[in-house]
Amino acid sequence: MTDPKKKPAPKPSWGGIRKELNGWETPALLTLVKDLYETSAANRDFIHARCLPEVNEAVLEKYRRAIIHQFFPPRGIGKLKLGEARKAIRDYGKATKNISGTAELLMTYVENGAAFTHEYGDIDERFYSSIESALHELATLLRSHPELYPTFSDRLDEVEYLTGDVGWGFHDYVADVVGQLESELHK
Repeated sequence: MTDPKKKPAPKPSWGGIRKELNGWETPALLTLVKDLYETSAANRDFIHARCLPEVNEAVLEKYRRAIIHQFFPPRGIGKLKLGEARKAIRDYGKATKNISGTAELLMTYVENGAAFTHEYGDIDERFYSSIESALHELATLLRSHPELYPTFSDRLDEVEYLTGDVGWGFHDYVADVVGQLESELHK
């Protein structure tokens, strides 16, 4: 039986961790980061992306492969764990703050989604909503960084073409977004 007068322990939060870390010396912080680095591949990828911008292309490629794997693994049919693919995009963006790399990963996601439905036929609403959401995010990013648009315009046209026979309003959405970007950003 618990003591009703006893207060529950506070839940861990970033504020508590930050307060603790503020008192640490540099060697202790480096040891913590090293321990995190050695704990998991995801931590290593994050630290590489954040701390080694000169190897950014290799880091970007690792995240790109994680996305492609959900649609077209080396063996079999993709598992379509779309949350994992979207997590790769978010993790890369958080780690690097690299806008063009994030746009590249969003484009990779949209391209592979379009290629998957082109290859295997109709999927489901969740699938199409996720691809549309990534396309919307990409379009928003391109509107705020129009200098990137020329890099993606031909690839967006290809996505529009690949979705030509897809129902669920998916092709209509893709065509609308691609057409709007073309009219707004094509010079």
